[in-house]
Amino acid sequence: MYHDVVEAGDTDSSGFPGRAPARYKLESSLFEGHLRAIAATGTSPSSVADLRVGSRRRAAPPLFLTFDDGGASARLIGEALADMGWPGHFLIPVDFLGKPSFLDEAGIKDLAEMGHVIGTHSCSHPVPMPSLSEKRLLEEWGRSAAVLSEIVGAPVDTGSVPGGYVSVRVAAAAAACGVHVLFTSEPVESVRETEGCLLLGRFAILAGTPPRTAARLARGDLAPRLRQLASWKAKGLAKSTLGDRYRAFRSALLERG
Repeated sequence: MYHDVVEAGDTDSSGFPGRAPARYKLESSLFEGHLRAIAATGTSPSSVADLRVGSRRRAAPPLFLTFDDGGASARLIGEALADMGWPGHFLIPVDFLGKPSFLDEAGIKDLAEMGHVIGTHSCSHPVPMPSLSEKRLLEEWGRSAAVLSEIVGAPVDTGSVPGGYVSVRVAAAAAACGVHVLFTSEPVESVRETEGCLLLGRFAILAGTPPRTAARLARGDLAPRLRQLASWKAKGLAKSTLGDRYRAFRSALLERG
């Protein structure tokens, strides 16, 4: 799970501004190192177009590269992946289309023409998404998928959950809007199915993640995956204990740097 790629000292040039989002943005030189390290493993990234409900599980889990938030750097990321012959998955919150530091419609069309998967990341990037009403959930998934489908000229049936907060209601609403593959932020390899929608976990890449860790994740090494799972479970405990106070405390802590 990647987000934006930026130049050193210019984290607000792509995607959401602030210290908290910057935690997920890689400098361009580091991202290039990630691509080289992944290529050196001999593992080629796949497309979710090859993964559908009821499909036979492969001997080894496929590797998907995803990029959330629809930041302006997505076009350059797409070009770098295309040069390597790799598909990427670009998940777009459509309410930010054309705004400063975000993709516009032309950028999305370019990514689709490169052969990348375009998916929904909701309309407004609400966090936490499970707190929304049923009507709002359907609006977030349905309108965003419709807007993107109109841009690329094909159905959009892939999505990712903003902020990593997922629930049965969130997944069911996505499925009702035609989303067949939904990426979460849970660091697991297992695939679940809800209302005809496949839920795929992801392993997060942070601003300081070294290329060797990206390569180990791509190979399926157990140690870095277990570390992320342990951290995820610890955060889950904090969320359940603190409730809404957890997000407020975390955001304040990250913004203070």
